[in-house]
Parts: sequence; structure tokens; C-alpha cells
Amino acid sequence: MAAPSRLLLLLLTIGFERAMAHDFQSNITHSSANSTYGVDISSPISETTFSCLIGDGFTFAIVRAYESSGTPDKNAPATIANARAAGMKYVDVYLFPCPKCSKTASQQVEEMMQSLKGSDYGMVWLDIEGSEYWLGSTSANQQFFKDLLTAAQAHKCVGVYSSESQWSEIFGDSFTGGSSRPLWYAHYDNSASFSDFKPFAGWSKPAMKQYVGDATVCGADVDKNWY
Repeated sequence: MAAPSRLLLLLLTIGFERAMAHDFQSNITHSSANSTYGVDISSPISETTFSCLIGDGFTFAIVRAYESSGTPDKNAPATIANARAAGMKYVDVYLFPCPKCSKTASQQVEEMMQSLKGSDYGMVWLDIEGSEYWLGSTSANQQFFKDLLTAAQAHKCVGVYSSESQWSEIFGDSFTGGSSRPLWYAHYDNSASFSDFKPFAGWSKPAMKQYVGDATVCGADVDKNWY
């Protein structure tokens, strides 16, 4: 067989890269090709309110599905269903773990998954913040996170929500245990831009930014996000 031309090799390479990019987009739900705005929520939201949010330009929602008290959020299934009924394009969930509870990381994930049976959602985001919720040592915290990630990945594609200050306080500066997963970081600078991002914990670039916290939109309490 004759050796392929440089042009053919280039076209094959481009095609492969595009296929991989499409696969990555479908796996993590979101794409950064265009500016996209969304909300995360920790309280019940009606279909009517979601319709209002969509009208205001928000196209994705991330719903709390597990609370820091160590219990599934009982409102999550209905809120997810309302988001879908209103036509929200992307719906994910987040898990706020309870390392100090008697339940293991795996048990907490399984509880959440059981509570969401039948719900139509994409990714699971692990909410890593608040050192007061975590254990007394960085090594114990690191192990709990590893167990949490392993358990969650057995069910869904997983991302991590955190910030440099929260991450280092909980796990230490050198822990990179989440860097293989997409990063959703928090910086309340009211700027829908990644220009403020500084690499940390093995992440060289983010997937999404929470840029406004505790906002009221369409009568609902939300945080604003962008990618």
C-alpha cells in the first residue's frame, strides 16, 4: 500500500480530534464553544420559574441532590423534572458530602443515586467546600474524596466544584486527586470570564465558573454560572 499523503494524514488527524472533542462534550454535558449561562440551586424550583429563567437566557441548571447533613435532597427529583418540563437544555446535579457523618463516601453516593432513580440528569458534581464539614486531617480528607470520586464514577460522569482556597484548606496544596475531572470553580467577581483563573491542584484550565453567588432571579435563589 502506498504511503498516505501529508494532506490525507492531516485530514485524518483533524477528523479524529473532532470526534474526540464531540465525545468529550457528550460525556461532560457542556461545551465551551460558545458562552453559556446557567444556575445552580439548592431549593425547590417550579416549572414556571424555570421557564422564566430560560427566558432570561439561562440554559442549564445544576440541582443539589445531596445535602451536607448527610441525606439526599428530597426536592431534587421534582426540581429536575420541572427543569426538563420547562425545556432546560442541560440539567446536572451536585453532591454536598458529609465526611463527618457515620455513612461512608460510597454509602452517600449510593443514597443519592437511589433517590434520583428515574430522574433525567447528566453529570454529578462533587461540591468541595467548607473545611468545617470535613475531617481533622488532610490525609483523611483525601481518602474520603478518593472514595467519593470512585463511587460516583461508577454511575455517572463526574466533575468537581471547588476553589483554590477551599481545596488547599481541605486537602493541602499538593493534592491533585481531582485533576482528571472537569473543574467548576467559584470566584464571585461578577465576570463571566476565565481570565481570573489561576491553575491549582493539577488543573490547568476550568470547565465552568460560578461568578455570582446568592442572586435572586425570577424570584428564585440561585448562583450564576458560565462556561
